[in-house]
Amino acid sequence: MHLRLEAIPEAFPIAGRFVISRGAKTEAQVIRVTLQHGHNAGHGECVPYGRYGETIQSVLEQIEAVRPTIEAGCDRADLKSFLPAGAARNAIDCALWDLAAKISGTPAFQTAGTGRLNSVVTAYTLSLGTPEEMGSAARAASHRPLLKIKVGGAGDLERLAAVRAGAPYSAIIVDANEGWTDENIELNMERAAELGVVLIEQPLAADKDSILARIAHPVSICADESVHKADDLAALADRYDAVNIKLDKSGGLTEALEMQRIADGLGLDVMIGCMVGTSLAMAPALILAQTAKFVDLDGPLLLARDRVPGLRYDGSNVFPPLPELWG
Repeated sequence: MHLRLEAIPEAFPIAGRFVISRGAKTEAQVIRVTLQHGHNAGHGECVPYGRYGETIQSVLEQIEAVRPTIEAGCDRADLKSFLPAGAARNAIDCALWDLAAKISGTPAFQTAGTGRLNSVVTAYTLSLGTPEEMGSAARAASHRPLLKIKVGGAGDLERLAAVRAGAPYSAIIVDANEGWTDENIELNMERAAELGVVLIEQPLAADKDSILARIAHPVSICADESVHKADDLAALADRYDAVNIKLDKSGGLTEALEMQRIADGLGLDVMIGCMVGTSLAMAPALILAQTAKFVDLDGPLLLARDRVPGLRYDGSNVFPPLPELWG
């Protein structure tokens, strides 16, 4: 079938600043892809990520390069043969899922083999800051059952202690964004275990994580930057206890579903994560979230303004999307 493709860059302001070990930003820069067939339109969103060499312009150029192939009509399985895993493929893949749902009337979650979509509890992210700043943020968010805190450098033990004091009853995920080293990881993990941390995400640089196969894991360790697609998983099983599957890394829902299947077979826990994007980027990931051990789909909660309609959040509970949004 013939399709018409539109790719539009958009910016959504962040409420305050979002800070991790690699820097800060004040807006979410995304690309919305629309695939039109007759009266039906499918939508997808991606977030180009500099850590992987992506920019808004480079991703738009990737999409433009495959426009003739996409508009001539392709299925989701075809995408893998002419687009690498990453943001461009994600937006197109998710738009194809949405378009198929619109045309057929069959919800995307049913096509994906999920019986039904339920609400799930998402982590809520606290930006990197001083121990005092993060302790204050933790107190303000202490009603949330699951917090994810950004760390990654000197003072992390003080940050952990401040967050735990501020939110004594919340489960805590620690995301170091590759900011720890061989020299401090064992001490940091021991202290995290003492403070009841439930998961540590990507403590070491993706290409410098071999020590993880030789040291104790008093807290489960989750791969993020170290894993992108299904082919990456087998090599990680001796170093990690869990994997963070993000659509913008995997290249869309199609690859992410395969990743989840393989991770389950390898005995790896699954975390469903996100970049800072709108509800359109989160909606497909809710299919994966139904069986994930950890869910981190709080992107819209960090924005000053979301899409309309957006996902419904009730505290930390996020509910399935309306058909008008996606799927």
